[in-house]
Formats: sequence, structure tokens, C-alpha cells
Amino acid sequence: MKHEFENKKPEAFATTWEGQYEVFNWAEYLVGIPMPIFLITTYKENGLPNACLHSWSSFSGEEGGHFCIMGGVPIEYGHTIKDITKNKEFCINFPSKEIWEKCYSTIENNKYEVDEIVESGLTAEEAVSINAPRIKECFLNLECTLEWIKPLYEGSKCCIVCGRIKHIAMDDEYFDENKKGRFGESGFVMNIHSPKNPLTGESLDDKLGFVEYK
Repeated sequence: MKHEFENKKPEAFATTWEGQYEVFNWAEYLVGIPMPIFLITTYKENGLPNACLHSWSSFSGEEGGHFCIMGGVPIEYGHTIKDITKNKEFCINFPSKEIWEKCYSTIENNKYEVDEIVESGLTAEEAVSINAPRIKECFLNLECTLEWIKPLYEGSKCCIVCGRIKHIAMDDEYFDENKKGRFGESGFVMNIHSPKNPLTGESLDDKLGFVEYK
């Protein structure tokens, strides 16, 4: 049986932390759409690397180019949007679950005066086509230039960032599906963001997801 939901939070959706439904719309917990997890890397104004764990994005292109469309990027705080706006370049780095804990630690290791990549136990390497650091341990790196930035909606605290992918670096063990491959638990890490049952309010914990190829 299919249920219909108007633009109103289900009564069963209790708040589990302060400001939850201000930071994330309730519909995100209802639909439970998984999205890939990656690190956005830039250079801060002081020249040190910035690393921002992110999801809520898609990738699309046609003959004229391939693009990353990142949603949910805060407008008024954090180094990332300031760096992207100023430098107009950034890199997207896809980790495997083997380095997940180090990637997650970038959330805490985000002080302006530190190298956020090194502080998290990862290795920065030079990009080929842009002035932004890449993360060596990530199996896929997408070097991007800024195409445009737009608010999610008028008055939103978040924006959508579109980047044109200029250069791709990928570990051969991952584009060869007979080795590690892109899929399964060795490949792309997906964000499973606490999906909830709208009738009971029951919630699953945040988990890492993986794409099974059959």
C-alpha cells in the first residue's frame, strides 16, 4: 500500500537532536535516498589544505563536459565555500571504507591554522590541472573548476555548487572490476542517513552503504 505525504513532517518524526529539522529537511529521513560520500579539498587563504566531508550530490554530463552538482553546502560558515568562491577550484576525493575513520576525523580537524589532510592521517598530493590538493589514499580524484554557485532557494542557508570536472585520477585496482572494483564493500561509500518509518517514528542508525553490482 502506497502512502501519500503532503509537505508536512509526519507526527511520528520526533527530534533526536536540537535543530535537526532545521539542518536537514524531514523528507530526507523519509525517502532515505543513499548518496556517495567524498571529501572536498581546497587550499585555505593561508595556503594550508582544507578537507570537508560531504555527500548530497550528483554527477552528470554530456558532450560539453562532465559536472559535479553538490547540494547542502553551507553559505555562511566553514572554509570550503569561502575557498571555492575565492579560488574557483576544488577537488573531490572518493575514499574506500579502509580509510573511512581518517576521512571522518576531518570533521574535528578543521581549524584554520592546521593542514586538515595531514592532521587526519592522510596524504596530500598535487593536482594536475588545478591549484587544490588531492588526497593520495582516495581511489578516485575529480579535479574541478567552479561553474556556478546558487542558493538552494531564496533565503536558504545552503547553496548548490556546480563544478566542471577538468581531470580524473583513478586507481587501476578500482576501474578493474576483476580486482577491487568500484562496487561492493571495496568501492564507493554511500551515506545512509538515519531513514525513519513515518508511521512509527522508528529510525535506523547512520550507516555506511555500498553498491552491489549484479
